[in-house]
Amino acid sequence: MSRVCVICGKGRASGNNVSHSNRKTKRSFNANVHKVRVEIDGKESNEYVCTRCMRSSKNA
Repeated sequence: MSRVCVICGKGRASGNNVSHSNRKTKRSFNANVHKVRVEIDGKESNEYVCTRCMRSSKNA
């Protein structure tokens, strides 16, 4: 299972490492997600939720 926010769908993003000599190599940016207990459709389960959704109380 991938680490994707169950509320907003935020997941892994890709980009480049850029060195001082401007050489570029691929890298990935992982979403800041935590496993929390959420209630979806009246059913509680442990799901991944990003910290922005937790802070804005979108899971409540």
